[in-house]
Amino acid sequence: MDDAAFEKLVWEGIGEIPEPFRDKIQNVAFIIEDEPSRAQREKMKLDSHHTLLGLYEGVPQTRRGVHYYMVLPDKITIFKKPILHAAQNIPERVREEVAETVWHEIGHHFGLNEREVRAREQERRAARKKEK
Repeated sequence: MDDAAFEKLVWEGIGEIPEPFRDKIQNVAFIIEDEPSRAQREKMKLDSHHTLLGLYEGVPQTRRGVHYYMVLPDKITIFKKPILHAAQNIPERVREEVAETVWHEIGHHFGLNEREVRAREQERRAARKKEK
């Protein structure tokens, strides 16, 4: 999958975030990289057998106070190669994996910890199964 097609999937994933939440995303840059950098891997304490599909770096909205102004944007990085590998380059699975990763990282932006984000992901998957 070329970079333009992958970027389109990321924007589609952002577009799938329910509007009330999407409208509250503030001061965030969405970045696409091929793979996590060495510094990102070290920061997340990943060994050589693990990788990241996405990464949120910034100040969650729940921790922003009156002194939060004139700061650089938070950064949500979506990693192309790990997603393609996880989805086995199957277009529909890539689309789903990108959307899930975007959703996951935006959850962190809103202040959810890893456990809370994963619980919400399970609820979201269950709701989608009922729709089908």
